Amino acid sequence: MKTKRSQETKQKILITAGKLFAEKGYDAISIREIAKKADCSHTTIYLYFKDKEALLHELSMPFLKDLKQNMLRTIEMDSLTSEDKLKGICNEFIHFCLSNKSLYSLFINVKSTRIDEQEPELEINKLRLEIFAIMKQLLQQCLSLPDDEQLVAFSRIFFYNLYGILSTYSYQHEPTETLMERLTPTFDLTVEILISGFKEKINQGENRDGSKKSF
Repeated sequence: MKTKRSQETKQKILITAGKLFAEKGYDAISIREIAKKADCSHTTIYLYFKDKEALLHELSMPFLKDLKQNMLRTIEMDSLTSEDKLKGICNEFIHFCLSNKSLYSLFINVKSTRIDEQEPELEINKLRLEIFAIMKQLLQQCLSLPDDEQLVAFSRIFFYNLYGILSTYSYQHEPTETLMERLTPTFDLTVEILISGFKEKINQGENRDGSKKSF
């Protein structure tokens, strides 16, 4: 009975923290405010969670692990081209974020690090970078580029566009499945246009290099 009550208290704290983070933002919420809303003392929260970062991890990691696994299943499909795999993981990412509209910014952005950080301290950032690396790897395959600064720049641009899609549709009241069915062709076209633009940029650079060498 005591164990069950303890688990219920922990779950109530997590649910309360998630709601408050979604409503007011992670940085604006204190442990004491979470405790007040969860009808417990702040010392009770510390029995279950070391600090706010521990709450962030407990809320986010299961969802991010599921997202990563879904992406890995897509890239393991040998019947798909690299471009189709890239479209697939982008749609996985969009679907994930739109299915968690109130919390996806918490999952993806809060306490985040640079994408070129080699050894992030937080486990959540290691997982976020692993998810980003899947996208970068597929983009690399589509563009036949080395893993260099240009690939990182293109990957950033690609991610910015994904976030633009989320900003456009995160406040829609249309059910996620309906929205995805309606707009997936547009999302796929976005990937095609970006890849085409990146290839054109690469060709321009190669042509300039060739012109210089001709002198």
